Amino acid sequence: MNGTIKKATESDIPRLQEIRAAVRENILSDPTKVTIDDYRWFIANGPIWVYEQDSHISGFSASDPRDATIWALFIDPAFEGRGIGRQLFAAACRSLTDAGHAEASLYTSDKSRAAQFYKAAGWTGSEPNARGDIIFKKDLSLDFS
Repeated sequence: MNGTIKKATESDIPRLQEIRAAVRENILSDPTKVTIDDYRWFIANGPIWVYEQDSHISGFSASDPRDATIWALFIDPAFEGRGIGRQLFAAACRSLTDAGHAEASLYTSDKSRAAQFYKAAGWTGSEPNARGDIIFKKDLSLDFS
């Protein structure tokens, strides 16, 4: 792929919302729980990283510098399997390192494709909780990919 990773701007929010709504897993049961103000906060503070090729955004990631978590990693289903997620994930992890964090965490369903993605990237997962979520952790001094 010959796209670029860049910081999102507020004008990208509609496309980010489209991508978030198009996912096949980790579907929001209540889409109003992720607000435009959430996107704005992460654009200003996360930041949100986008993968762009030919002026088209096909995925995004964001990490939360307040608690060293990964807030988002979503790829337009039409662009899955091309390595875009790995690049965006690495950008989100670098943001946490730049914010001074030594370890990152995230959670996802133990039955999701995302769980397999994080395991393959070397993240260590907990036993599933009552909701079936695994908490993954990673030492950020190690390779992010």
